[in-house]
Amino acid sequence: MSDAPQISGNQRRKMRSAARLYAVQALFQMEHSSQSSTEVRREFLEYRFGAEVEDGVDMADGDVDHFGKVLDDAVNWQGRIDKMTDRALVAKWPIDRIDPTLRALFRAAGAELTQSDAPPRVVIVEYVDIAKSFYPEGREPQFVNAVLDFMAREAKPEAF
Repeated sequence: MSDAPQISGNQRRKMRSAARLYAVQALFQMEHSSQSSTEVRREFLEYRFGAEVEDGVDMADGDVDHFGKVLDDAVNWQGRIDKMTDRALVAKWPIDRIDPTLRALFRAAGAELTQSDAPPRVVIVEYVDIAKSFYPEGREPQFVNAVLDFMAREAKPEAF
């Protein structure tokens, strides 16, 4: 029997959700700082995952493996993901003209839609929730939902 603490299914889901949020933040940071994925990954693992910040507030523990996979897949498959995102966007709004936070979100979600076996509906709900955290008052979450639905239908038509 292992001495490692058991992680409940609910805790595992929370850790995966945190990893998704961190992946979006890392992709955003990479674009704005010109840091490599290796540099950003190291920074996130050292200073964000489970870190204590001001006033005793803790950053969420994230699923390190899921974070790494989303980050790697978003970087390695960025061209394919960006083209798929462009097809989902209105023609006059290619991915390079949209908000950089949304661009990072679409790349992370696109990585999961194309490179993982996560159910598309789960991926969509998770990333719409992330959009709500960045844009609590805006219409961006509905926009994210529509774009990701289009991308999911293209990436995994058998799931619909």
